Amino acid sequence: MNERVEQDDTHIQKVPVLIVGGSLVGLSTSVFLGRLGVRHTLVERHAGTSIHPRGRGNNVRTMELFRVAGVEPAIHRAAETLSGNHGILQTPTLVGDAGEWLFREMDPGGGLARFSPSGWCLCSQNDLEPVLLDHAVRLGGDLRFATELMSFDTDPTGVTAFVKNRETGEHTTFRADYLVAADGPRSPIREQLGIGQSGPGDLFHNVSITFRSRGLADVVGDRRFIVCYLTSPDADGALLPVDNVEHWVFHAPWHPENGETLEEFTDERCIDHIRRAIGVSDLDVEITGRAPWHAAQRVARSYRSGRVFLAGDSAHEMSPTGAFGSNTGIQDAHNLAWKLAAVLGGWAGEGLLDSYDAERRPVAEATSARAAARSAEHSHPGFAPPPGAGGGGGPQRGILNVALGYRYPRGAVVGAQAMAPVVPEGLDLSGEPGSRAPHLWVRHEGERVSTLDLYERSLVLLSDADGAGDWHEAAGRLAAHMPVPVSSYRVGKGPDAELVPEDGVDWSQRHGVERGGAVLVRPDGFVAWRSAGPVPDAESTLRQVLATVTALT
Repeated sequence: MNERVEQDDTHIQKVPVLIVGGSLVGLSTSVFLGRLGVRHTLVERHAGTSIHPRGRGNNVRTMELFRVAGVEPAIHRAAETLSGNHGILQTPTLVGDAGEWLFREMDPGGGLARFSPSGWCLCSQNDLEPVLLDHAVRLGGDLRFATELMSFDTDPTGVTAFVKNRETGEHTTFRADYLVAADGPRSPIREQLGIGQSGPGDLFHNVSITFRSRGLADVVGDRRFIVCYLTSPDADGALLPVDNVEHWVFHAPWHPENGETLEEFTDERCIDHIRRAIGVSDLDVEITGRAPWHAAQRVARSYRSGRVFLAGDSAHEMSPTGAFGSNTGIQDAHNLAWKLAAVLGGWAGEGLLDSYDAERRPVAEATSARAAARSAEHSHPGFAPPPGAGGGGGPQRGILNVALGYRYPRGAVVGAQAMAPVVPEGLDLSGEPGSRAPHLWVRHEGERVSTLDLYERSLVLLSDADGAGDWHEAAGRLAAHMPVPVSSYRVGKGPDAELVPEDGVDWSQRHGVERGGAVLVRPDGFVAWRSAGPVPDAESTLRQVLATVTALT
């Protein structure tokens, strides 16, 4: 970013939010902002969405966010090809019965349904990004591909950005209230801002090889894995199906630190390596492409610099095992989007934006450590963990508590346990402030919905339908005097109930409160505060909580 073009003020395009980067995180940011009615522009230097089948694992929390955003059905349609693939296989060869399943099912027995209306979904980046692009455009996003950020300046009131259309050469100046940097692990924006990084750095390097093989499907048989780690000492690698028929991806170890170049990965070498790894010396293999990629463990030391925010790979890099990186990035975008919408909408103070770093950076630090541990567990090709590094306690340990159970001990919450671990040892979704709110199936206006479906455009207050605690009435009175949007629902079986839980479920027990208690949930579905029971002055209590959460104090 060293080219600069000065333009007259009359040619400056003003926009509340400028997103730089149009991959998974940038597109997700656009979708989430669009859902909230925030006008924005996205610029992406590439001409289109990703053509590489990578980043396929979308965890349950990510799918919950896409569900609320109305994108989940389209993602499932895009993911139909791999809908029958489950589990991770580790084996020296695919010939014979050697090896073991690290796990066969992501959700054995369907137990996840107790916690979520969604589930894991295998949808490769090249299939997911077009879905997000389509929805972002439908929601009014101004998305400009083949458009590169050349330079930017910040000041206390906004960001001035200079961009160039790489196809026409046309230059445009943007004036944005805020800039979201979703510009990847090498982030020129982060570099210009001088934001350092913590963590061990590079972990390993791979070459991702795409190839065709019709004979491989017969070798794989009915083993419908997400990924197979092939552990032969002289030909290790990771095999991933693209269509289970003839298109495949193989990750081969690469050691540039030893002087090995990408040019050394000739078709002949790749074919020989794949054949030896799979265990079939005459397997038909046609190489269709190869691309280097690097795994690292780094987290930016700050996610905010004035009016600029880092999201996704610009904020954190982590081992690809478990697909934690892309999911963490999408969840960054969701956390930031509602806060930008609140501040731009005038119902939250500027201080709310500081909570983005306070909440999301500790999540990345904890998650990146877990991702590296899983790479050791799975014997990822090319990864040699440092001596003494643990494997995270065994295969699949702590998946749900990392993907769904992480918490915000500090940030836009009231009453959270400040010293609690960001990732608890076990999954606990019992309504603690700073945790993802519990999922309940309820009837609302005659429709069956999850309580998670209610959390998007406002703060949500849940209280008893029998009127105990005066919370509903207090929320109504405050709505007339405060700018903060609060949707209040009475929960229970009485005639005044807006939400009726299915199967007689006790909503208060599931949310960790007693009769007459209340729970305040943020637009991102995290519990902002709760009252165990009734209080003498519900209106005064709720007013103070709302002001604190939204940084209006």
